[in-house]
Amino acid sequence: MVDIAAQRIAYRPIYLWFSSKFSFTENSKTRIHDPSEEKSITLAFVACPRFSRDKEEPFAFQSREFLRRLVVGKTIQYINQYTLSAGAKREYVVVRLQSGEELPHSNVSEGWVKIKQSKESPTDSALLRTLQTLEDKAKASSKGVWSGQSGIIENTYDLPDPKAFLQKYQGKSLEATVERVTQGDRMVLRLQLSSSKHLQTIITVAGIRAPKRANTAEGRQQPADPFGNDSHHFVELRLMQRSVQAIVLGLTPQNNLICIVKHPNGSIAEFLLRQGLAQCMDLHSALLGPEMKTLREAEKHAKDNQLGLFKGHVGSKTSGEGAIEVTVTRIVRPDTITIRTKSGNEKTVQLSSIRGPKPKDVKQAPFEPEAKEFLRKKLIGKHVRATTDGTKPASEGFEEREVATVVANNKNVALMLVESGYASVIRHRKDDNDRSPHYDDLIAAEITAQSEQKGMWSPNTPAAKVYQDYSESLQKAKIQASVLQRQKRVPAVVDYVKSGSRFTVLIPRENAKLTFVLSGIRAPRSARNPSEKAEPFGQEAHDFANRRCLQRDVEIDVENTDKQGGFIGVLYINRENFAKLLLEEGYATVHTYSAEQSDHANELFGAEQKAKDGRKGVWKDYDPAAEEADGEPAQATTDPSAATSNGTTNGTGISAAPAKKEYRDVVVTYIDPLTCALKLQYVSPTASHALSTLMSAFRTFHLSPSSSSSFSANNTPRTGDILAAKFSEDGEWYRARIRRNDRDAKTSEVFFIDYGNTETVAWKDIHPLGPPERFGTSKLKAQAVDAALSFCQFPTQNKEYMSDAEGFLRDTVEGKQVVVTVDFVEKNSASGGGEGTLWVTVFDPNGRGDGKEVNVNEEVVAEGLAMVPRKLKGWEAGRGEVIKTMKEKEEVAKGERRGMWEYGDLTED
Repeated sequence: MVDIAAQRIAYRPIYLWFSSKFSFTENSKTRIHDPSEEKSITLAFVACPRFSRDKEEPFAFQSREFLRRLVVGKTIQYINQYTLSAGAKREYVVVRLQSGEELPHSNVSEGWVKIKQSKESPTDSALLRTLQTLEDKAKASSKGVWSGQSGIIENTYDLPDPKAFLQKYQGKSLEATVERVTQGDRMVLRLQLSSSKHLQTIITVAGIRAPKRANTAEGRQQPADPFGNDSHHFVELRLMQRSVQAIVLGLTPQNNLICIVKHPNGSIAEFLLRQGLAQCMDLHSALLGPEMKTLREAEKHAKDNQLGLFKGHVGSKTSGEGAIEVTVTRIVRPDTITIRTKSGNEKTVQLSSIRGPKPKDVKQAPFEPEAKEFLRKKLIGKHVRATTDGTKPASEGFEEREVATVVANNKNVALMLVESGYASVIRHRKDDNDRSPHYDDLIAAEITAQSEQKGMWSPNTPAAKVYQDYSESLQKAKIQASVLQRQKRVPAVVDYVKSGSRFTVLIPRENAKLTFVLSGIRAPRSARNPSEKAEPFGQEAHDFANRRCLQRDVEIDVENTDKQGGFIGVLYINRENFAKLLLEEGYATVHTYSAEQSDHANELFGAEQKAKDGRKGVWKDYDPAAEEADGEPAQATTDPSAATSNGTTNGTGISAAPAKKEYRDVVVTYIDPLTCALKLQYVSPTASHALSTLMSAFRTFHLSPSSSSSFSANNTPRTGDILAAKFSEDGEWYRARIRRNDRDAKTSEVFFIDYGNTETVAWKDIHPLGPPERFGTSKLKAQAVDAALSFCQFPTQNKEYMSDAEGFLRDTVEGKQVVVTVDFVEKNSASGGGEGTLWVTVFDPNGRGDGKEVNVNEEVVAEGLAMVPRKLKGWEAGRGEVIKTMKEKEEVAKGERRGMWEYGDLTED
């Protein structure tokens, strides 16, 4: 008796293949040395139904399956019964399994084979007689081929309509048998579509590419790729004639099925990759979805351990840095950005594994401006986290640059571009490891974008946006200036920075491009080419303007034009006059004559004085004593917010009227929709600078990981505490006071103390304030001031009229710099009699664009949005002339049935 390891069953299931080279141990266990050499044996005295490509005999598959499940991959013993020398020499044997079961006894007993004697086989044998007895019992019991059933299974070898098959079975798991292994990643499966219908076809294993094994084609021997034979043998040894699950995913270009092949121990693709006998197939990433990550990890294991194909593998060269926090300063192309680190160093990086619309591709090129604008709105000036994935070598005139994964607001920027159809995914070479760690997600997103026809995958080409250059001639500039001068705070984008005070700006809503010059200041000139010398601090001013303004959303007020067609005016960045910022840094000086003609003279002179006091920039050698000796003393401005109202108390908690009108420059930051009360911010060099400085440090602090602690059910914010909260509209951090908590929803209603608005914020977006000495109200008091319109009584009981009033105020004053006169100041009993609500008259100095000042209080009453109070306060009663004017406005509104007067006089009994 001989021990063997059964390898596979022939198409006629009385044959067994097994390894012919083996060693024997004392306990008769087999250890295979060379499984590539095989031998066949035949079960004695029996015949079985035959397989045929045209048509299988009844029960052929069932008969083979019975034997396959018993012996394939198992250690068996066999005894030679006889040998036939006619034709191919065959050994006819009895096989004993480890369980003690014997073959062909079990085959005959279950009715899967029939007794057959050849001319040369023994006629008088105890084994033959035993088998005949077992066959009689099988017949009597109607087992197997004796059952009287048809036993026919329709097995097809052709796949006439692969797409229809895929549509029906995609994503489904089919039971299958591995009939043949052709390559490490290709095999012939017999797919069991139903109990009576099978399909035998070649499939490709999903997610991998294996090296080719040695093969003979057209009479010529083709050598194997490195590890090709090993890969083939690895799969054949484990899967040949094994039962597997085949999950249908897709089709190859040759219309072969792409399947996940799973043995009970797991996916064969993963095992191949872990041994280094295959590589990941990027093209299958979208088909596999999340499972591709498992294959990537298996491949990484082989690379890290230098197994198989990855022997001698060296990992990609990166900067060695993890994710670092940077600021995006420029969008170079839809796939390339410039970033600045905390140390101030700038570098250009390309987003890993993606490519923006190709400029030379007729179909893609029109989408490049859209893609660049998409990226600008998402990233410019924002804090992001960048992780270097590798280096892209120099090519086509481009310098070598890093490729990186950039994450903004916890979203992969490259993935956002691909999802929107504004970028395609690079198909890397097999040896190119400088790729995105989220490569599979990018592939899946690209396929989705293509199917949904997004962005550059759309059949419709966007119309090219052409900007009209109004600065190319003085005549065109004057015409356009007359249009822009009637508008205030015109939204624009800085397209190019020419110098510290000269820009190219785009106005999208006007399709206008113009050269814009800051009014009231002079910035030192920067060098325009390497041969030109810059004025002192000219380059610093230019760099500062680049950092703060390039590609940013800004607002402009046009005041005039110069002789070259430039537009002169004020440029606001984040609501701040950029000329003031230049002056504060010492990168510009005030041009006295033009500054005095503007509405911002005090602001500009104050900013310059601040730079002088700090010896900044061009004022580094400033000597105030020498300036006074020349008869030009340093100019100083007072803070309008420091003015106080003088008067006596009348016993009602309201101070008496000030002796003279008190004017204050303010910005209206919020309008209460329920009462039309206002929140104001004082505008002054000191107040604006202090808030800007604090908020800059505040945002940086709360973007750092060290400050990321948030609240939970066990650690809730306390009502009344001043904390840090993220505002939903811009994702920035601001100081806020907790008004109330919702423990079930894990949210808090907060009041932003510097801007006056309220919002419900999730606890995860609320942090402790930070060091009080840096961010507390002792460092800078709350900047939002309570105010209300003097001599105006709003219809608070009528939601429709209140909505109209709120809308009017939003259109007229919200977000704008206006002038107010403080008519009265209520004492705040909660703060010990400190300054409370301001009763103000609001003036819009820009009016309706005709240069005439507009009294907003009068306009509100004239539009029927408010009435003159019927019960006047003590201080109101003393303003007879004002009350008279306001009542005249009210009578006009009544007569014309405006606003609340649309149905008549609602004050009449």
